[in-house]
Amino acid sequence: MTKTVLITGATAGFGKAMAERYAAEGWQLVLTGRRSDRLEQLKQDLTPAKVHTITFDIRDKEACFKAVEKLPSGFKNVDVLVNNAGLALGLDPAQSCDLTDWETMIDTNIKGLMYMTRALLPSMVERDQGHIVNLGSVAGTYPYPGGNCYGGTKAFVNHFSKNLLADLLGTKIRVTNIEPGLCESEFSVVRFKGDKNSADKVYQGTQPIVPQDIAEIVYWTTTLPAHININSLEVMPVDQAFSPFAINRK
Repeated sequence: MTKTVLITGATAGFGKAMAERYAAEGWQLVLTGRRSDRLEQLKQDLTPAKVHTITFDIRDKEACFKAVEKLPSGFKNVDVLVNNAGLALGLDPAQSCDLTDWETMIDTNIKGLMYMTRALLPSMVERDQGHIVNLGSVAGTYPYPGGNCYGGTKAFVNHFSKNLLADLLGTKIRVTNIEPGLCESEFSVVRFKGDKNSADKVYQGTQPIVPQDIAEIVYWTTTLPAHININSLEVMPVDQAFSPFAINRK
């Protein structure tokens, strides 16, 4: 039978690449995002795949639950939920950052992910079938200057994913946390609030991960034999490694 994947934040970057990957394999897709024009264009681009699009902001709890409740009958049994929607805003230190940016990251990266998970999980448990893939980040494990709230939200994704597995023991539902490192996508332009030149500088002289790489990894984790669960998967390009401890010398 044809399987169904629901991908949040599908209008760009990882989400768009994942939609293309699953469509190429004949999956049905439920794609969500805030920009209806992009969703409609993506739906057309993915023809002849069966695609249902829903425009809403995952920060809106009622909209999340309503979107899941009103899924058409042919799309109701979601096999894979990819909690992809998320963002980083700014690189200012904690003492001078914009508090609104922190609130936006918490509402999107944490609350939105929770809402979508809670909305779809009961159905998965009832059917004893499903897979939740959360998009975390290496920032949830390794701190860096300016990472403050963003890293905190991704640390939440890491631990929330593991606690979901603890709650779901005894079911056949799988949970995976994918943790990308240096990746070039529209994500970085958003972080620098539209300043593409600043975003591009991050990747100068490197060969970063691209969205298609993450799409391939996510697809792989969801198509392994049903008794296998990838708990977490940390991904970096070979041009990235770990920084030495920072020491302030006076």
